[in-house]
Amino acid sequence: MAHTRFPHLFSPLDIGPVRAKNRIVSSGHDTVMAVDGVPGEQLLAYQLARARGGVGLIVVQVAGVHPSARYTSHVLMADDDSCIPAFRRLADTVHSHGALVFQQLFHDGRELMESEDGTLPVALAPSAVPNERFHVMPRAMPVRQVQEMVQCYGDAAARMRAAGYDGVEIVASHGYLPAQFLNPRTNVRSDAYGGDASGRLRFLQETIAAVRAAVGDGLAVGIRISVGEESSGGLTTDEALDALARLDGTLDYVSVVAGSSATLAGSDHIVPPMTRAPGYTAPLSARVKQVVSCPVMVAGRINQPQDAELVLARGDADACAMTRALICDPELPVKADAGRLEEIRACIGCNQACIGHFHAGYPISCIQHPETGRERQYGVRRPATTARDVLVVGGGPAGLKAAAVAAERGHRVTLMEAARRLGGQVRLAQEVPGRAEFGGAITNLQGEAERAGVKVVLDAMVDRSVVEDLAPDVVVVATGAVPRVPELEVMDEPVVRTAWDVFSGCALPAGRVVVADWRCDWNGLGAAIALAQQGHKVTLGVTGYHAGQRLQQYVRDDMITEAVRRGVTIVPLVRVMGVDADAVYFQHVLTGEPVVIDNVAVLVLAQGHLPVDGLLRELEDGGLVEVHGIGDCLAPRTVEEAVLEGLQVASRL
Repeated sequence: MAHTRFPHLFSPLDIGPVRAKNRIVSSGHDTVMAVDGVPGEQLLAYQLARARGGVGLIVVQVAGVHPSARYTSHVLMADDDSCIPAFRRLADTVHSHGALVFQQLFHDGRELMESEDGTLPVALAPSAVPNERFHVMPRAMPVRQVQEMVQCYGDAAARMRAAGYDGVEIVASHGYLPAQFLNPRTNVRSDAYGGDASGRLRFLQETIAAVRAAVGDGLAVGIRISVGEESSGGLTTDEALDALARLDGTLDYVSVVAGSSATLAGSDHIVPPMTRAPGYTAPLSARVKQVVSCPVMVAGRINQPQDAELVLARGDADACAMTRALICDPELPVKADAGRLEEIRACIGCNQACIGHFHAGYPISCIQHPETGRERQYGVRRPATTARDVLVVGGGPAGLKAAAVAAERGHRVTLMEAARRLGGQVRLAQEVPGRAEFGGAITNLQGEAERAGVKVVLDAMVDRSVVEDLAPDVVVVATGAVPRVPELEVMDEPVVRTAWDVFSGCALPAGRVVVADWRCDWNGLGAAIALAQQGHKVTLGVTGYHAGQRLQQYVRDDMITEAVRRGVTIVPLVRVMGVDADAVYFQHVLTGEPVVIDNVAVLVLAQGHLPVDGLLRELEDGGLVEVHGIGDCLAPRTVEEAVLEGLQVASRL
């Protein structure tokens, strides 16, 4: 019987010899949860949450097929038989809830991010063509080594068969080794593995054949490929389509993405930020379906079941990778299947704790759902031993998360917010150009609190007397922060505002605006973009090496692109010192020399924040009640820390 709301999404899909129960895919993505190169307890718990949540197919993150494939210090490795027991445990874990499990087989080629000991190993590639993003010059592989690498893919595939996997996926996407062979600009060989389109395809053809021979008839064999690397010198859409047409008949599925690891602009498509439209890659998968006869999967900002259903109903793809959506809400499939759409915690594409953690070398998580990656500690909501009266002061992300979790555990929770709306700084963050979707974090958290039974009181100031009158058992203080205005040398009567003023819609006089950015995050860069869009000439002075330095790379790239296109002048390595009626005075942070910007109408300060901690200090000093501070009132940071601390404190009550 067809699903009434999502007939395509919840129909089974045959992928070669195996069948997925639905068309929701968690595509391969590095979790930074490998232990000594194999899946450990944390990765098993992480994937168990997705399998339990009802996903049809889990494609496990890349596993290196050869020792030279260690492109990070935390990659999974499938280059030795000793890995089989650990991979078998992961396969059994996923199978326990009826999901299929495939394994990505991987070699990075010249896309070498880091090493194990700080020294640079020799990167391998078809030709000695350098990588722009990581500044790697590879060694051209001798023919014997190319042939050995083909066998390594086959050997790794055989290990996955022994581990009980349902399929394997050859990673030919994002400019990695197979894609480097396909690309005439990175493969300039004149031997059998280069020279023309047929020669450049030979490595991938032989790899597919070796993998097929290794796994036999029982496992699905597919590839992931960028249908356009969106990079200078990258594989083009037409080149990828030509290769796929030549490979038709040898594959059980094709997984379609865009972008390349080799350049900054191309890499932004690996995990596209919220400025990309949902399902923006679907036209690419539609073109792939015209040249291959096997099922086609697509990834690219598909974060809601409604969006996935539209892609499938149009015939643009046969399955949808909803990877970040499942990081944000592992239970998305079961909720969608049951019609509980309002309960789905929608991914907002912020990239902060998922790919942002990966780039920093930490296990991935989610700013909205810090339980992700911490399933072993917080995966199960444990009921409170004794129900208590809990007062949460502050309705930003920290307070909302604390209130929701405490109420879910059985406590009687009242949340009091001084403003007339919930949200805190998120209400400002959503006003940054291109970041309106960020407001979804509050929509999601507010929904969780309401469903948990939290009593919400707005427009309510809380001081010690209010706490005394209410007499709660516990007070959780989440009163946030306010803009920091540093001491400056001020002459005449300059116009000085804060980034918060800009996001709140404050009108500024005509003329050049200087934004002084201390933290190098979304506040200063976002204010500069907003003002430029309003028609101001804008100079952005940052204390760091570049604007947006503290933002995840793909988000930063997107914002800097917009700033450059809008004509924002960016001055790095300066701290603001003073201002007068028509000039702003900076100091170079390295040389100490003055940097003066003239003909200025307004100075906008993005100088970080100060905690609003008066109530917290008063309650701590008074000793009247058990009190916990969370979020910015402890120390101004980001939404991620605020939500995590809300979870941590509420889980201990």
